[in-house]
Amino acid sequence: MSSTVIGRGTWIDKLAAELVDREMQYGRSLDILRVESGLGASGVPHLGSLGDAVRSYGVKLALEDMGYDSALVAYSDDMDGLRKVPEGFPSWLDEHLAEPVSMIEDPHGCYDSYGSHMSSILLDGLDGLGIQYDFRRAYDTYRSGMLADQIHTLLTHAQTIGRQISDMVGQDKYVDSLPYFAVCSNCNKLYTTNAYHYDPVTRRVHYECQGTKIGTRDIPGCGHRGVVDIDGGLGKLAWKVEFAARWSALDVRFEAYGKDIMDSVKVNDWIAEHILGVKPPYHVRYEMFLDRGGRKISKSLGNVVTAQDWLAVGTPQSLLLLLYKRIRGARHLDIQDVPLLMNEYQDLEDAYFGNTPIKNEERRIRLRGLYEYANLLRPPQQPGIRLNYTLLVELARMFPQDRERHISTKLAEYRMPVGEDADDMIKMACRFADRYASPEMPTVEIDDTTRKALEHLVGTLDDADTDPQTAIYDAAKSASIRPRDLFLVLYRMVLGTTSGPRLGPLISDMGRNRVAATIRASLEGQ
Repeated sequence: MSSTVIGRGTWIDKLAAELVDREMQYGRSLDILRVESGLGASGVPHLGSLGDAVRSYGVKLALEDMGYDSALVAYSDDMDGLRKVPEGFPSWLDEHLAEPVSMIEDPHGCYDSYGSHMSSILLDGLDGLGIQYDFRRAYDTYRSGMLADQIHTLLTHAQTIGRQISDMVGQDKYVDSLPYFAVCSNCNKLYTTNAYHYDPVTRRVHYECQGTKIGTRDIPGCGHRGVVDIDGGLGKLAWKVEFAARWSALDVRFEAYGKDIMDSVKVNDWIAEHILGVKPPYHVRYEMFLDRGGRKISKSLGNVVTAQDWLAVGTPQSLLLLLYKRIRGARHLDIQDVPLLMNEYQDLEDAYFGNTPIKNEERRIRLRGLYEYANLLRPPQQPGIRLNYTLLVELARMFPQDRERHISTKLAEYRMPVGEDADDMIKMACRFADRYASPEMPTVEIDDTTRKALEHLVGTLDDADTDPQTAIYDAAKSASIRPRDLFLVLYRMVLGTTSGPRLGPLISDMGRNRVAATIRASLEGQ
């Protein structure tokens, strides 16, 4: 093994090794290395939110693989105030803007609060992937007084912190106000309160409900003046200082973050070390998921993909593969990626079990490691069935009724796996066919000779009397290329893979015109 390979050869192993080296340099206890993920509870959780926790869990697995005890803390910020009513939710929630989401009624009546409902969506996704976590709610954390000592220290040094925030990120808000939001005891709003005085003897915060602005909207305050006890009272720290308090209280050693909260992390790192006297966690910054148009994932834009959406049409392993492939660089996310990830996982499985030889040793180790993490370091003893997911989706579109039986019959004709092991994949593919458009095939680079063969084939497919299999051989001959090379290009254009059932019968089943249109579209896109 090359000396440059760490652990199982993935970025996850590299981060875990760097974390352990850092902790050793600090001389801190290695008895347990906690990793944390913050879970937003004010909006609909999507795969970007889920990815934060899944990646941290990967680091936990790597640490345990190295022989260290580790745990993932999944922290739901359900004391956060409601800033916007998600699209599709009842309009009466508008009356509760700026209130803590843990104190707003669940509009669906399933949970004790709006915040619990949102958290449950994300936790359900983690459960569906087999992620194990220690769940913490901000509401319980503050009410129990677990952060009280950290709050006391932070508010005692509020002036120093306010100046530092101004110097570091140019935000002057906390120069004159305390970095703490009390829940107004008169109107229940959070962000409308201005905390103007802290009494370190009574450990109480004095506030006035003055009003605030959320986006372009003014949220009036009720004018109430009150006090709140930091030892279990209703209130919360501002984000610019809260992370540091949590890291200190929970002894967190690793937390990844998205670039949208980079300023908050930078400030909290300083506060942890210089005010609370603890080293901040080891961090890695990741890019946010964007849709294919380059837009941020947002419920209001209608481009949100939840774990529930994905797991209805794809396996947990395909989603874990998406999240563990890499952590840096721009990432695009679309439900149309499910077929590609399902097929990619099977290719990865072939490499893991040696069915696809990998000459480069470091790459072989990395691919094996990626497969193991996609199975949460519990890989199967033998490969699963090999079924092209895109093929299943195409078959599902052919048969509007009794489709599962028809698909199984076609698979038997194609001499492909059938039976109980294939049933789950067939059901998922049928759901995909019902809910989503045809999966987008990857771009296939072709040379002029191959283009000539494909143009010949497209013209031939229009002739209903010509056998498609024969037509492919004739097209290859017309351009003087090997038939196997043309078959490879066609598999990639039609199924997004390098192999599959005999193409002639498949083209007949899919429809000559439809396959010809797919080829034309690919040629026009070159």
